[in-house]
Amino acid sequence: MSYVAPLKDMLFNIEHLARIDQVAQMPGFEDAGMETAQAVLEECAKLNQDVIAPLNWEGDKNPSAFANGAVKTTPGFKEAFKQYGEGGWQGLQHPTDFGGQGLPKTIGAACGEMLNSANMSFALCPLLTDGAIEALLTAGSDDLKNIYLEKLISGEWTGTMNLTEPQAGSDLALVRTRAEPLPDGTYKVFGTKIYITYGEHDMADNIVHLVLARVQGAPEGVKGISLFVVPKFMVNGDGSLGNRNDVHCVSIEHKMGIKASPTAVLQYGDNGGAIGFLVGEENRGLEYMFIMMNAARYAVGVQGIAIAERSYQKAVQYAKDRVQSRPVDGSMNTSAPIIHHPDVKRMLMTMRASTEGCRALATVAAAAYDAAHHHPDAEVRKQNALFYEFMVPLVKGYSTEMSLEVTSLGIQVHGGMGFIEETGAAQYYRDAKILTIYEGTTAIQANDLVGRKTARDGGQTAKALAGQVEQTENELLTNAHADAQAVGRRLKAARLAFLDVVHFVAGNTKANPNDVFAGSVPYLMLTGNLMAGWQMGRALLVALSQIEQGNDKAFMEAKITTARFYADHLLSRAPGLRDSIVEGAKCVTELALEAF
Repeated sequence: MSYVAPLKDMLFNIEHLARIDQVAQMPGFEDAGMETAQAVLEECAKLNQDVIAPLNWEGDKNPSAFANGAVKTTPGFKEAFKQYGEGGWQGLQHPTDFGGQGLPKTIGAACGEMLNSANMSFALCPLLTDGAIEALLTAGSDDLKNIYLEKLISGEWTGTMNLTEPQAGSDLALVRTRAEPLPDGTYKVFGTKIYITYGEHDMADNIVHLVLARVQGAPEGVKGISLFVVPKFMVNGDGSLGNRNDVHCVSIEHKMGIKASPTAVLQYGDNGGAIGFLVGEENRGLEYMFIMMNAARYAVGVQGIAIAERSYQKAVQYAKDRVQSRPVDGSMNTSAPIIHHPDVKRMLMTMRASTEGCRALATVAAAAYDAAHHHPDAEVRKQNALFYEFMVPLVKGYSTEMSLEVTSLGIQVHGGMGFIEETGAAQYYRDAKILTIYEGTTAIQANDLVGRKTARDGGQTAKALAGQVEQTENELLTNAHADAQAVGRRLKAARLAFLDVVHFVAGNTKANPNDVFAGSVPYLMLTGNLMAGWQMGRALLVALSQIEQGNDKAFMEAKITTARFYADHLLSRAPGLRDSIVEGAKCVTELALEAF
């Protein structure tokens, strides 16, 4: 079976949880209401279902190949990317000033999910280009914007993010790539960058590399890093392409998953120096790169949701088709499709509820981003910025870890056939694994959640969020519907567990850092679970209201059942995580090193 975009669930979240009607009241988004959202998502679904999804399996079997310094992508990718660009999809969320459509992230995030569900390897090229566009919009000079943005937004050129080096993984203080200033204001760049997604390919006329490097004489550590635009081809004064720059791909990686996405090793300056153009000011490169990184981290979280959705759809179809064993309740006296068996239903419901919870969380976070950047009231912008920044490590960390559980269950539903590559279920599991690693591992997201998002303000932002959760909790507990009350009880237990951990983190990060960071990933998982569960609780209340109004009863009843499952089977994990964090730190750190 191929991919079918979950438009109903996406539009439900956009309308009722993200409140697109409120987003459409912000300056610049006046035409981006529910009608626009539906039209855009339906058109996006057609492209992804009909053109891009059919290339996913082919990309796994026939991945990108490197020869003679060039990369040839999977057959069909180049043509599909041209169609993607011509349709305006690269510019969906970007400013109209440079040829974009200027739509809110609330709509763009759903389109991003569809693209990644259809073909994650393909989707990585637009994802990195989006990050490059964001960095140039924020910190690029007018000249850089005028030269590069229109071509990037149109999809004629693509962008990359060059951080990692052989000796410098996540520790960017160790970056050695150097930049030598020239009299004309440009720089010569020398060094090696690894793991550069779409660092070389044949799908666009030019590749615009954003590169971290040190200018001669810069301070040591992260304070001495600058950011440069280094194009594959130089750009002439009239906008046409000129000579090849001194940046070359020397190899691509052979990977466990996302095989069609070329991950390049790039060499800068082997023939005299690659010409680079400074972005913003010297020694502020990491600050600018974090603009790209934050955009990419959110997008990777959406990738987790996307691959989980694809795995779920495949598992459901297989469970409906595969006949094996009689139902345990005796309801059928012959072998039945395995979807009749309770444990298969449990696995499918875990996949469904996990994916829907994270989708709801990501959609609400996208709406907060839109408000943080476009709301006319400064205080509203500030509060939404705090909300969004708190959610980024959760969307990235929790959703990607969730995708591993879901894609693993997808294989389990298939049984032995899931372990056979020809079935296709295993590809989703292999593709999902990288999501917990790139753009900052789960531990790095958890360190961010502990240090910058919780300990720095004494847990005030976290406690304020808990207050919002409590409001929904009270609405659920005072509702007459039994499922609402049950979800409310689970939400309350999870919230109280979360608050215990927030107090522990805020009170011990300085005094007992090893104890806190021993539980940093469990803290992220508890918090992500709570925030997704909160959105499922909100969704349940909306669904009850919609049923009263006579709207789409079947869909709303399914939403209620899914929210109840989330509460009973997923949100119920929170108190146990609380215990492991608050009471279990010592046994993580006390074992003598020689005993390992």
